[in-house]
Amino acid sequence: MAHQSSDLTTSLTRPGSLNSGTDSRALLLKLFAGEMFKGFQHETIARDMVMKRTLKNGKSLQFIYTGRTTAEFHTPGNSILGNSDGAPPVAEKTVTCDDLLISSAFVYELDETLAHYELRGEISKKIGYALAEKYDRLVFRAITKGARQASPVSKTNFKEPGGSQVRVGSTTNDSDAYSSTALVNAFYDAAAAMDEKGVSSSGRCGVLNPRQYYALIQEAGSNGLINRDVQGTALQSGNGVIEIAGIKIYKSMNIPFLAKHGVAYGGTTGKTSPSNLGDHVGTAMGDARKSVTGLNNNYGNSTDFAKSCGLIFQKEAAGVVEAIGPQVQVTSGDVSVVYQGDVILGRMAMGADFLNPAACVELIAGAATGSTGNAAFGTSYPANA
Repeated sequence: MAHQSSDLTTSLTRPGSLNSGTDSRALLLKLFAGEMFKGFQHETIARDMVMKRTLKNGKSLQFIYTGRTTAEFHTPGNSILGNSDGAPPVAEKTVTCDDLLISSAFVYELDETLAHYELRGEISKKIGYALAEKYDRLVFRAITKGARQASPVSKTNFKEPGGSQVRVGSTTNDSDAYSSTALVNAFYDAAAAMDEKGVSSSGRCGVLNPRQYYALIQEAGSNGLINRDVQGTALQSGNGVIEIAGIKIYKSMNIPFLAKHGVAYGGTTGKTSPSNLGDHVGTAMGDARKSVTGLNNNYGNSTDFAKSCGLIFQKEAAGVVEAIGPQVQVTSGDVSVVYQGDVILGRMAMGADFLNPAACVELIAGAATGSTGNAAFGTSYPANA
């Protein structure tokens, strides 16, 4: 009798099993047509909002940051060898690639044969969504970090502007984060701050959670919240249709929001849970500091985002390096024979960090800027960050 290893039995994906029960064929076709219900998924939006570079032959990539220069009058007869004050100052920001990020599933060949749906395509799609979710979450953490930082250009008399925090509302309640009036005011405040700091108006965007986004939609038609060229149902899409002060607004469940991903219920938020949330809605952000295995950049801990409730930024706010873009691999040959199935693997290798702090604005609610639970990253950050 052939020896059979049981090493994989606890991690098998049995697509015919109902809630991972003991009956591995519970969901397989029972002489009637049916389809697997496809849950709501979140696709990446951050990838096209920031500076992205491909990383080859190295573990990190340097982004060069040039500060302001000056103008001066020329004295006749003098040679011109650059500004006398040495401007412009130049600094660099290094973004390191994190370890390989993977998501995988084992598909038993017999299950695939008996399944009445296109199994591999469905699993590959879910794996892709998992990678996209992680991608967005890391990028948005990095932008939040930038909003609390000084500029990397620190030459005497040439210090560049740093990041900004803008308070939504004025009370100590987290419910201010959902106030459409307070959000509109915060967007104008953020736009003014970026104007004052010399940030380009091109490529500005804001990311809120769905409830904040729809609260703004209810105000559309007043206060100049929408492009005059946009009509009808396009307003409902959530694809950056609404604009405030030239800032396109998107919705995502992957932004830091009161120490959770995308949404927080109860407490002083004033929002009641819609119930039946499952295990993936409003989850705690968790620890993503550099000390965590697999991470080579510091993305902060959940407590560092206790009052965060949205982001406004420009394309230069953050940089992403990709050594391996999102890919799907499938085993075959001898591996398939030995295990009578295939492993479907999604993978990518990337890293993110802030670039120009002046292009980063963090929205906060229920506390003053820089207060406890929302302190800056950096010197006051935990030693093992």
